[in-house]
Amino acid sequence: MAKADVSVPPAALPARLMTADELLRLPTGMGERYELIEGALIIMSPAGSRHGRIVSRINSRIEQAVERDRLGAAFGAETGFILSRNPDTVRAPDAAFVAAARLPAGDLPDGYFRGAPDLAVEVISPSEAAADVQRKVSEYFQAGARLVWVVYPDMRQIVVFRSASASVVLTADETLDGGELLPGFSCPVAELFE
Repeated sequence: MAKADVSVPPAALPARLMTADELLRLPTGMGERYELIEGALIIMSPAGSRHGRIVSRINSRIEQAVERDRLGAAFGAETGFILSRNPDTVRAPDAAFVAAARLPAGDLPDGYFRGAPDLAVEVISPSEAAADVQRKVSEYFQAGARLVWVVYPDMRQIVVFRSASASVVLTADETLDGGELLPGFSCPVAELFE
């Protein structure tokens, strides 16, 4: 006599949480990007052309300021930052900067950077919900970020967060600066959207 199937329905099973180390070992080159939020794997589609162009413009300007003044290291959109452990959260901002004092001695490790970047930049896609954006901002600051720029291409605005609850909105006719974190960084907001 065959045994009856007494398996638990999938919805009733607890979700298996992934670690940052497991995330790092996922195959790449398939066109997907991933983030890990409290152990849950999030698959992100590739960015659209406008999004990618804005990210490139921001990142190149950060890189110029960082290299010119030897402030630390700028990182591109594929870089993972471990914001929390057990369960693990790994975010990949569109652009990032880590001050020289926080960089490890010698070469950077192959794995994810442990801790938040000092500056995290998120360029918002039309499909992103406001609650998700605020969650990212909060996670960055909880993990030690000092500055977060949230870029809204459709409105041609940048919201500059100096803490999770203190922000300033910059419009296209204003200038974005790096404050004390990136002294000497200055860029007209409109240039980032050209």
